[in-house]
Amino acid sequence: MQLADFLAGIRVLDLSQFIPGPQAALHLADLGAEVVKVEPPGGEPMRALPPLDPDGIHAGYKLMNRGKTVVEIDLKSDGGKKNFATLIESADVLVESYRPGVLDRLGFARARLEQLNPRLVHVALTGFGQTGPYRLRAGHDINYMALAGGLALSGTPERPVSSYPPVADHASALQAALAAVAALFQRVRSGRGAFIDVSLAETVLAWQAIPLTAAHRPGRGQLRGGHKLNGGAANYQIYRTADGKFFTLGAVEEKFWAAFCLAVGRPEWISRHRDRYPQTGLIAEVSALIAEHPLEHWERVIDPADCCFHPVVPMAEVMQHPQIRERRLVHQAADDPSLIETLFPAWVDGTPPKPRAPVRFTTADDVLKRWQR
Repeated sequence: MQLADFLAGIRVLDLSQFIPGPQAALHLADLGAEVVKVEPPGGEPMRALPPLDPDGIHAGYKLMNRGKTVVEIDLKSDGGKKNFATLIESADVLVESYRPGVLDRLGFARARLEQLNPRLVHVALTGFGQTGPYRLRAGHDINYMALAGGLALSGTPERPVSSYPPVADHASALQAALAAVAALFQRVRSGRGAFIDVSLAETVLAWQAIPLTAAHRPGRGQLRGGHKLNGGAANYQIYRTADGKFFTLGAVEEKFWAAFCLAVGRPEWISRHRDRYPQTGLIAEVSALIAEHPLEHWERVIDPADCCFHPVVPMAEVMQHPQIRERRLVHQAADDPSLIETLFPAWVDGTPPKPRAPVRFTTADDVLKRWQR
């Protein structure tokens, strides 16, 4: 059994752009679905986003759409609407990322889609959801993170810090793909599709149960840099070495902290594991010690202690790390070695996923011929 066998025979229409929707459809393609990406005449904007490769296409676009077939259809024209309607009749899943109401204005409101194909699983990815005062508000990852708690506790005590790659974009892609697969499973029993409303902001919000609970209990609220997992603990920290490199320490459990303290020759720190957060003084002491030697020294000293230690690996070196190489999820694309592809992170029955085919551009007529049922 291969990963690409799971959704074999499932047809997906990807009507989305940039990262969240295309990434969701990419996950479905990785699981074996046939994905046809429908773009407006001239292609989606990400194609032409600088910097461009020699072929005139942005590398991110090619990576996000590997394994898909791309067609251009003008949904504002009568002919385009007819072709798209025919595709909907044959599709199992529709992934789209329009603002609420756009598909309605194009003539494909929910009622029309159900009429065309009652078995269709329609996944609508929007910034803030189909309802609420923000439903039509513009936004990007950093805005969704700001609203839903993703930035409130991340960063330094002085200011929030945004993360990269964009969290809401990629998390919502997984959420959308998971919901689509669940709806397909349910369709086997009911015979009917579903309309799935996925909000990028709410994907971030769904991770906030613990900090929200703390915020609503007297004296339990958390601050940036003041919690054990966001910079307030000496045992869960990023430290800078003498040569300007960094390593991570995740010695949350007392046994790991004790192993670290003994490895660096500071047994007196062991009893301070439960010092009150933020452990400003202890962090400063550990930081001063670590700054005395280069990373290579600390790797020799700390790594054998098995205390949840790991250097921060520069991006240019990630692909060559022995653990990454062994797992075979990152490789140079065979058709274009300048593209570094990261595959769906799951092995099936001891076998890693197969590399993806490159994005394929074709005509609507070609797809319509293949999809006629």
